[in-house]
Amino acid sequence: MKIAVISDIHGNIQALEAVLENIKKENCEKIYCLGDLAMAGPQPFETIEKIKELMQEYDFTLIQGNTDEMIANCDNQMIHMLEENNPVMAHALECDVTVVSEEQKQFLRNLPKQKEITIGNLKILLVHGSPRKNNENIFANLKIEEVEEMIAGTDANIIFCGHTHVPCGYQTTTKQTVVNVGSVGRPFSEEPKACYAVLEITNEKNGEFTIKHNLVDYDFKKAASILQNRGFEGADKLAQMLIHATSRYPQ
Repeated sequence: MKIAVISDIHGNIQALEAVLENIKKENCEKIYCLGDLAMAGPQPFETIEKIKELMQEYDFTLIQGNTDEMIANCDNQMIHMLEENNPVMAHALECDVTVVSEEQKQFLRNLPKQKEITIGNLKILLVHGSPRKNNENIFANLKIEEVEEMIAGTDANIIFCGHTHVPCGYQTTTKQTVVNVGSVGRPFSEEPKACYAVLEITNEKNGEFTIKHNLVDYDFKKAASILQNRGFEGADKLAQMLIHATSRYPQ
């Protein structure tokens, strides 16, 4: 059995559709999505609608990302707080909440923050940031003790996360596998390719599996053009990040 694990689409429907084509080529039976569907991207409304369609068409499991929660529960205080540290993202959020419908906000609001799934003798935990917080960073090159502290109290064999937009993986001393699946719609990489993970369960009874990251080409120039034309202050900076990301957030 093959399962695709995607995260951090951020309104980039061009990247999402390219990844879906790759998922079909991989013959994945299920899709797990770790959230951050819409914020600060080219087409937030359309992307949420596409995800809702996928939930009807596929064996599709979805959890809430931190920016899904922000869009669902946005108020002036949240925008002002965000503006102090990251004004471009604050402007994006302020625009997103006018584009996303009330029904879509309710859809995002009702998503579970985490999800545990059992397949055979494998227990899989889906989180956005870490098991502790939806905005905690499981980066590459952390000390294994830091990772183990973040997942303390969990007993899942595999923990999938996103949030950082940087793919990586860890094997802990407790024999747990922790994998950051990267980002479909806003990869933090100098190479503008969508990223997701494929879990292949080779023996359910014995809990045997492999995990790989797939990098997928997509029309990033079209996505960047749509984002740049959204009109909020800093949209051009976010658009440039789809072409060449030299930092995690726009400067």
